[in-house]
Amino acid sequence: MNQIIGADVVPAWPEPSRANEACPAVAYLRVDEESAGQRLDNFLLRALKGVPKTHIYRIIRSGEVRINSGRALAKTRVEPGDSVRLPPIRQSERARRNAAPGAGPGAAVPGQASRAGRDIDFALLFEDDQFLALDKPSGLAVHGGSGISFGLIERLRLLRPTARYLELVHRLDRETSGVLLVAKKRSALRSLQQQFRARETGKIYLAMVAGDWPARKKLIEAPLQRYLIDGASGEERRVRVVPAGDPDGRTAVTLVKVVSKLTECTLLQVTIKTGRTHQIRVHLANAGHPILGDAKYGDFELNKRLAGNVSGAGLRRMFLHAWRMQIDHPTTQTRMLIEAPLARDLQAWMDSHGAATKSPAARHVTAI
Repeated sequence: MNQIIGADVVPAWPEPSRANEACPAVAYLRVDEESAGQRLDNFLLRALKGVPKTHIYRIIRSGEVRINSGRALAKTRVEPGDSVRLPPIRQSERARRNAAPGAGPGAAVPGQASRAGRDIDFALLFEDDQFLALDKPSGLAVHGGSGISFGLIERLRLLRPTARYLELVHRLDRETSGVLLVAKKRSALRSLQQQFRARETGKIYLAMVAGDWPARKKLIEAPLQRYLIDGASGEERRVRVVPAGDPDGRTAVTLVKVVSKLTECTLLQVTIKTGRTHQIRVHLANAGHPILGDAKYGDFELNKRLAGNVSGAGLRRMFLHAWRMQIDHPTTQTRMLIEAPLARDLQAWMDSHGAATKSPAARHVTAI
């Protein structure tokens, strides 16, 4: 029996390059202390670097994944010492070749090439033994799913094959750029997520909206409701504002401050007091000032005109950037300010439209 100690080690099964070569064998993973209490699906997503998320869920549903010889569900929690049986799984040589050591703070970390053949890089803003902060680019999903085999977290695990633990602390929409936190220890994940739940993190975004935002309008407090629509590739999630008192509405509070004004648009500094799905996008759109480039809640005719700018500096994505975050360090409790500079494409668009002021500068990480 092949036994693997720790979830960070990929089973050493053969990797056939031709169909007639020997098939990989059954493998076993031993759950370590760091993985205690984790869901089985999340445990395997971290352990099986390079294996598509859809395949992992398929082998769980089929009953081929077993814990201590018994069948298990995706939501089953693993405990230290558990033996997790895996069926034969082929893992591509390409996935292993793409694994590389992590880079130091401030360096660009190359992402795995996308299906379109282009590389997406993400910069490392901060890292210690507890967590790391990345500057996520627009266009990169934070995790696989909904037709996406690899998101940022899967690519990061490939880049760091020896990492014992890498888990998303929170999420950003695919088109949103900026600060994203990844825990390196389960204890750090619990600490940081508790701060998010307790609304102790100062999350500030930069958003360019259509029209002249009234400086006096500084607070948006409107309940939000999630719903589904039929999309081109199946059901798609949407969010809308509902009246106060609606039983399906969830409290959502957004603070807004004007940074600068351009012709026909306004740059806003947006602070969210609640972390609802699409909160900023829906609140601003409902106020009559949708975010430029927003393909779900925006002004579609305006977006089309902005994307087709003949000067070469057209706005081809949503102008929303996770600029600043304040957290307490998981172990030292030092209050930290983490900032990501406005993405280059957004700054270039501002410059091409005669921005009177630059966007707020970033200091990366500061103890406060």
